[in-house]
Parts: sequence; structure tokens; C-alpha cells
Amino acid sequence: MASTTSPTSPHDWHPTAEARKRANLLRVIAGVLWALAIGCEAVAIFWLLKQRDVVGADGALRRDPQSGLLTEGGGDAVFPQWAFITLLVLLVVIAALSIVGSILWKRANRLDPARRSDTVRFFVQNQLGAIIAVVAFLPLIVMVFLNKDMDKGQKTIAGAVGIVLAVIATIVGVDVNPPSVEKYTADQSTVIQLLGDDAVTWVDGGKVYHVCDQVSDIQTGSEIRYGTTAEAVASGKQRLTLKFASELERCGLPVPANATEISDALRRIQSGQTVALPAPQWADGEAPIVIENAPS
Repeated sequence: MASTTSPTSPHDWHPTAEARKRANLLRVIAGVLWALAIGCEAVAIFWLLKQRDVVGADGALRRDPQSGLLTEGGGDAVFPQWAFITLLVLLVVIAALSIVGSILWKRANRLDPARRSDTVRFFVQNQLGAIIAVVAFLPLIVMVFLNKDMDKGQKTIAGAVGIVLAVIATIVGVDVNPPSVEKYTADQSTVIQLLGDDAVTWVDGGKVYHVCDQVSDIQTGSEIRYGTTAEAVASGKQRLTLKFASELERCGLPVPANATEISDALRRIQSGQTVALPAPQWADGEAPIVIENAPS
């Protein structure tokens, strides 16, 4: 029978209290950095790009036929060099704030992910870094090209720098394979059905946790840690190893007959697909003791 969980199932994976607290802190810091990036953009648009110097004026006042304002006759308005350099610096600062914010936001999502079944929230939460990057750069780049006081060289350089930095910040902000409650629940359910309990092991470094502490991936000289799948995620692990069959064998534990089928399903779930997770098929007398209320 396939293992399934409803959107409100009590068997769904939940982050530890510490992980959720850390995720909230990371999101607050990311939000502050993004607000600063957009603030820098506003300064550039509403103040910096309005700077200009008048050169070549003969001192006489003439009325501009278009605006009706008095201007210095013979003068040309140019974008000051100091403002141009400041604009380039602001573009770099906006990119740095956007990128660091996106990195922190992704770390928070690893600790406390959204549900894939909640489509809108799942998309916004996981792609917010890319959305912020577009918001922080696109209006400014447009205003650079529309600026009448900048010469062609200034527009070319500032526009090119802005576009390159915007593309980099957007790419960093995109999460092509975001975590989800469903992914973590599939791993947790697999562990419980293989071992009879939500108990895994891991070491510092690497991205996976294990079902056996005797395998070479664990015997690295680092301290071996034990805990639940939620505690493993809180320690920076992203998923259950797909080599669980050989690990079970190494520790002398029962190996389900359909281990390959389970591994293939987990691989597809971890890559973002929605598939049914097969229940382990045990030989007579080999199934582990199942804890009370474990998902089936």
C-alpha cells in the first residue's frame, strides 16, 4: 500500500522549535537587507538620477520654449561624473544586499519549508529572492536609459552593469528544486517504516542523513549525531540518503524486497515530482517493530 498524507495529517513532518525560530530570524534579516536594497534604488531614482551640471553657459538668461523656465543661455545639462560613479556603486550595493538576502531566505526555507500543495504560497516563498531582485533593479535600469542628461557612454556602462548585476541577483534568488513539507514527510515516513521509529544519524558536513551509523559516510572522524529527521534538517541535512538499503544491510537490519522501488520514488519526490511512496514489502518475520500511530 502506498504511503500518503493529507494536507492536515498529524503525521506530516514539522520543524523543530529551534529550527523554526532560526528560520524566522533569517527571514527577518533577509527582509531588512531587501528593504535596504529597494531603499538604495529609490535614492538612485528620485535623487541621484536628477543630478545635473550646466556647462558652457554664457551667463545670459533665456526662456526655455518647452518648459517656459528661465535657463542659462548656451548651457548644456550633463550628468555629473561623481553622480555616475555613485550610481555604479549603488548598483553593486543593491546587488550585494539582494544576493545576501536571497541566500539567507533560502536557508530559512530549508529549515521551515512551505507545502507544495499550497501552490501560490509555495511559489512566492521559494522564488521571492528572484522577485525582489527584479523589483530592486528593473525600474532603476529603465530610468537610467530614459535619463536625458546622461551621455551615451554613461548610459551604456551603467545600463550594462545594472543588467548584469540584475541577472546574477535573479539567478541567485531562484530556487530550482525547493524543499517542501511533502519532501520531508516522505523521508520521515520512509525512516519510520524502515526502522520502526523516527531515528536517524548524521555527521557535520554533507547534505544527507543515514539509517545506520556503521557506514563509511558516517565514519569520518567527526562526532556522530543521532536524532529525528526534523533534528537532522535543523542541523543542515536536506534529505534521507538514497543508499538506505546497503546501510540497513551493513547494520544487520531487515531490507525490504522493494528497496529499489522505494529509492526510485524518493529520488523523484526529492526532485520535486509528486508520486506515491511505496510501503516496504517485508519477508515473513522481518518487518521492524512499528511504533504506535506511525504513518502506513
